[in-house]
Amino acid sequence: MWLVLTVASLISALGTTHGLFGKLNPESPEVTMNISQMISYWGYPSEEYDVVTEDGYILGINRIPYGKKNSGNKDAGYDVWLGNSRGNTWARRNLYYSPDSVEFWAFSFDEMAKYDLPATIDFIVKKTGQKKLHYVGHSQGTTIGFIAFSTNPMLAERIETFYALAPVATVKYTKSLLNKLKFIPPSFFKIIFGDKIFFPHNFFDQFLATEVCSRQTMDLLCSNALFIICGFDHKNLNMSRLDVYISHNPAGTSVQDALHWSQAVRSGKFQAFNWGSPVQNMMHYNQPTPPYYNVTAMNVPIAVWSGGNDWLADPQDVGMLLPKLPNLIYHKEISFYNHLDFIWAMDAPQEVYNEIVSMMTEGKK
Repeated sequence: MWLVLTVASLISALGTTHGLFGKLNPESPEVTMNISQMISYWGYPSEEYDVVTEDGYILGINRIPYGKKNSGNKDAGYDVWLGNSRGNTWARRNLYYSPDSVEFWAFSFDEMAKYDLPATIDFIVKKTGQKKLHYVGHSQGTTIGFIAFSTNPMLAERIETFYALAPVATVKYTKSLLNKLKFIPPSFFKIIFGDKIFFPHNFFDQFLATEVCSRQTMDLLCSNALFIICGFDHKNLNMSRLDVYISHNPAGTSVQDALHWSQAVRSGKFQAFNWGSPVQNMMHYNQPTPPYYNVTAMNVPIAVWSGGNDWLADPQDVGMLLPKLPNLIYHKEISFYNHLDFIWAMDAPQEVYNEIVSMMTEGKK
């Protein structure tokens, strides 16, 4: 990323009209769109709602209620809901706290599992009248699923099947940049990164998307900066959409969430956030150490897709997770997939999505 920053600074200093790094590719209109606009842009019906959690966070969620009308392509026609977790671009409001306050950012994936996911599922169930939902999660989306469905039996009853892409529970063997955070002493973590937002999507990211990554000769550099966190698969990325990916990612989370992940790398365990002392942990958990999350208690049927070249959800961590899942109904390792291939790879429909739809359809019979 520092290399990209240096190049971006050079472009800014020299001026974008010099053509030093090649002509600008046509910018996708999706670069400046919100989620609803992107859904409509591709011809799908779009609905948008606010979900309010028990502790006051307002999560913007989106719905694609049915498939394209008058489309020549066969459409599966499912009612699709897109959730969000507190702190990202689309979930940065709270009834009581401003996002400028420290209190707003005092959360990690613990709270996403305890409050965000249950509130979202409750909202969808009430809105649709469906008794059970299919849950598809990627990366931290699987993490909060593992926690929520193993600690909240009533919520778990509402899930027909859990489809886990690049599942993350322990990160003992991760090779991503996340691994480097463990070398930062916990007492210095918030001194270095502050105590609010971590990795926000800011002006610089937007500049990268529109002025750097849209230039023909910069594609490789930008994709490598993106992949360095999760693994490389340059051949399987649609480079024409790189500006869209960069313009919306990363979407931001809390420093506390990042600290929680650094604790997980250091401990090699799947457990709740360590508040820093036995006294503080007693206040939150009634025990001096953070409780462990027991995935063996999750009885939801789960299908797993993992990547053999995933730096974040490392195959060794996935290998430790799978035997603990009491209702594992399917597992597929895609040997050449990295962490982001599950959402951005050009062959993801063939490798993953079509299988998910087939499993959903089979479940209806």
